[in-house]
Amino acid sequence: MYCRGIRGATTVEHNDRDEILAATSELLHTIVERNDLRTEDIASAIFSVTDDLNTAFPARAARYMGWIDVALMCTREIPVPGSLGSCIRVLLHVNTERSAAEMRHVYLKGAVNLRERDI
Repeated sequence: MYCRGIRGATTVEHNDRDEILAATSELLHTIVERNDLRTEDIASAIFSVTDDLNTAFPARAARYMGWIDVALMCTREIPVPGSLGSCIRVLLHVNTERSAAEMRHVYLKGAVNLRERDI
């Protein structure tokens, strides 16, 4: 059994609590589906948001999905000039028998160009 990382990102149109939670939920559901994960496979998740998003913790969406025993943390993205705004990123750590090359990273909405090779 290995611990592998799965990356993902999405964007929102507004700094709105419900929109942030809905976008995060969509991102997490998509990652889980594309990687055929069970909640018990997920060891932890680190969420980051850009400076322009501050009305909700993205980790709350994971809790609403039932990720009660998953270690979660939220942080701020580094404000690099010219970087994508209104962006929510996640790094999941999952326990799996699959190789790192088999992990499917997910980029939605305005974040699709962050890692074109992962689409």
